[in-house]
Amino acid sequence: MSTTGTQERAAGLGVLLAACVSALVVNANTSAVTILLPAISEDLGTPVATLQWAVTGYMLVGAAVIVTSGALGDVFGRRRIFLGGLVLFVASCVLIALSTGAAGVIGGRMIQGAAGSTILACGMSLLSVDSSGAGQMRAITLWGAASAIGAAAGPLIGGVLVGATGWQGLFWIDAAIAAACIPLTLFMVKESRDPDRPRSIDWLGTVLVAVALVPLVLALTESGDWGWISVPTISCLLLSVAGAAAFVAAEKRAAAPLVNLALLRNRVLVGATLAILLVAGAINALMYLFSLYFQDPATFGMTPLEAGLATLPAAAAMIAITPLITPLAMRIGPRWAVVLGFGLAAVGSVALVFVTSSWAYAAFVLPLIAIAVGLGFANGPASSASTSAVPAEEVGQASGISNMARYVGGSLAVAGAATVSTAVTDARTAAGEGTADALAAGLAGASVLLAIMSAAGVALVVLMGRHRAGHTHAVHLAAAAAATSHTIPTQPVPSGGTPR
Repeated sequence: MSTTGTQERAAGLGVLLAACVSALVVNANTSAVTILLPAISEDLGTPVATLQWAVTGYMLVGAAVIVTSGALGDVFGRRRIFLGGLVLFVASCVLIALSTGAAGVIGGRMIQGAAGSTILACGMSLLSVDSSGAGQMRAITLWGAASAIGAAAGPLIGGVLVGATGWQGLFWIDAAIAAACIPLTLFMVKESRDPDRPRSIDWLGTVLVAVALVPLVLALTESGDWGWISVPTISCLLLSVAGAAAFVAAEKRAAAPLVNLALLRNRVLVGATLAILLVAGAINALMYLFSLYFQDPATFGMTPLEAGLATLPAAAAMIAITPLITPLAMRIGPRWAVVLGFGLAAVGSVALVFVTSSWAYAAFVLPLIAIAVGLGFANGPASSASTSAVPAEEVGQASGISNMARYVGGSLAVAGAATVSTAVTDARTAAGEGTADALAAGLAGASVLLAIMSAAGVALVVLMGRHRAGHTHAVHLAAAAAATSHTIPTQPVPSGGTPR
C-alpha cells in the first residue's frame, strides 16, 4: 500500500467516534438477533420459522439499500443521510422493543436493515472524505476493528441481556447508543458531498433488487410447504428471474447505476465477490442453525447466554486467525488462500453431516472452529481483492458490489438452510422418530448445503488466478477481521470513489 503523492490527513475525533461507535452497535445488533429468536418466539407466541424473516428481511432490505444510501450521501450530504440512518435505527429499535406480535418485530427489522446499511455505508464515506493517505487507512482500520468486535460480541451481549432485561433490552440499549451518536454527529462531523457525481439516483435499480430477491427468498422459505414444482414456487422463481433480467437492463440505461456492469468484466472482482457471497451465506446460516439447535429443549436446552457462549469458539477462532490471513495469502497467493479456506470449511461441514442426537457439545467444537477458521481464511483475501483489484477511482463501486453480495448471500443461505433443516426434521418426525433425532437429522441435512457452498468456493480458484497480494499493513488485518460484516478498502481512496 503506497501513499506516495497523497497528502496524509487524519480523521477528526468526532467522525471517528460517530462512525466507529455506530458500526459497532449495528454489527452487534445484527449478530445478536439470531440468539434472541427463541426468546422472542416464546414471548410473542410466534413460530421461529416465521421469525426467520426478522433475519432474512433485514438482509434483503440491506442488499437493496446499501449502495443507494451511499449515493444519496454523495448527492444530498453524507452527514445528513448518516443522521437519517441513525434516526431510522433508533425508531426501528423502539418499534421492535414495543412490539407485541411478529409483524412489529419483522417490520422493525426490515426498517433496521435500511438503517444499518445506511449507517455503515455513509459512516465509511464520512471517514474517507475526512482523511487521506495513511491517515485514511488508520481511520478505516479502527472502523474495521469496531465492526469486527461488534459482530463477534453480539451473540454474547444478546445472551446476557435476555437474562437480565428480557429480549427487548438489546433494542432499548442499542437505541440509546445510536441516539447518543446523533448530537455527536451534528456538532462534531462536517457535511460533505461529491460535486462531480451525477445527481441521478438509481431508484429503479433499488426496487428491482428487491423484486429479484424477495420472491427468491420466499420460494426458498415456503417451498417445503408449497412443493418445489408447485404453482406458487415456480411463479416466485419466474418473478425473481424477471426481476434480475430487468435489473440488468435498467443498469445499462441508468445515468448513475447501482452496479457498474462493466466492473463485472474484472474476473478477480467477480471471483472475490462470489467468495464473499458464499462466506457471508455460510457464516450466517451456521449461526442461525446452531443458535436454534443449542437452545431447543429437545437437544441441549441452553439459555440464550449459554448458546452465545457455545457459539463463541467460532467467533473467537475467526478473530484469532486474523493476523495469519494476510501473511498466508502473500506466501501462497490469494486464490490458494481462498481455496484452502473453503476446503477447510467444507471438511468441517462434512463432519457435521454425521451429527446425531447423542453428540455432546464438545463434539461440535472442532467442526465449528474448522468452518469459522476456513471461512476467515477465504474471506480475508477475497475482501481485500475485491477493492485492490480495481483502480482507486472504482474502489467505491467495487466495495458496494461486494457488500451487496454479502447481504444477498446471508439472506439466501439462511432461507435455504432453514428450509432444508425444517423439511428434514418434519419428514423424520412424520416417520415416527423422536424430536431430538429429527432435529439432529435436520441439522445434518442443512450441513450438506453448507458443504456444497464451501465446495463451490474452491472452484473460485479459476477466477482469482491473476490476483497477487500486496504488502501487509494494519488495514489488511482490519479488513480480514471485519470481512464477515463489511468490505473495507485496503488502499487510500479519493473522495470521488468513497466506499459503500
